[in-house]
Amino acid sequence: MQVVDLSHSLKPGMQIYPGDPVFSCSCVTTVEKDGYAVRSLSMGSHTGTHVDAPSHFFADGKSIEQIPLSTFIGPALRIDLTHKSPREAITWEDLAPYKSQMAAGVILLLRTGWSQYWGTEKYLEHPFLDRAAAEQIMATGVQVVGIDTFSPDETRLDGVGDFGAHQVILGAGGIIAENLTNLHALDGSNYVVHLIPLNIEGSDGSPVRAFASRTSD
Repeated sequence: MQVVDLSHSLKPGMQIYPGDPVFSCSCVTTVEKDGYAVRSLSMGSHTGTHVDAPSHFFADGKSIEQIPLSTFIGPALRIDLTHKSPREAITWEDLAPYKSQMAAGVILLLRTGWSQYWGTEKYLEHPFLDRAAAEQIMATGVQVVGIDTFSPDETRLDGVGDFGAHQVILGAGGIIAENLTNLHALDGSNYVVHLIPLNIEGSDGSPVRAFASRTSD
């Protein structure tokens, strides 16, 4: 079986969405001193490669543990959008040629190529999904949309802009996966994506160890 890791590593000093809690990992006990090792972890619910639950934007939306695990597993449909420029909108015109492959159960992966800038200021300048395109995606029955950027929406530090893609996808009961990486490695077909969150009661999201597997061509 071929397995492709789609996750960024969690480590101190890692890049986080502006304003989110920083990631920390420290030793509580060590094998040398205590005979066993334990670490203390602290992070936000949207740290690193993670998924958003509807409750991230909607008070009455489902939290992460209320979503069936089967939702986070499905065949991949990767769309290459690496031709997009910094802060350029991804429109339905870019995605429409793949409409016949979009359906319930399919995990739609938007590859911008921006994961190559992870950890740099340029990572904030990623392309983004416009609201109308998000509406068209959800109309196909797709429930999970993943992207190799901070957000499907534009990341702004000046407070300008909106969260149209978040509102449309999460408002329809869908799931968003963010900060994916290695989407270039999903060449060919028959990949199954796994985005399993932690079982955190009441949480609006969760870090994941995202990966894709393929058993045959």
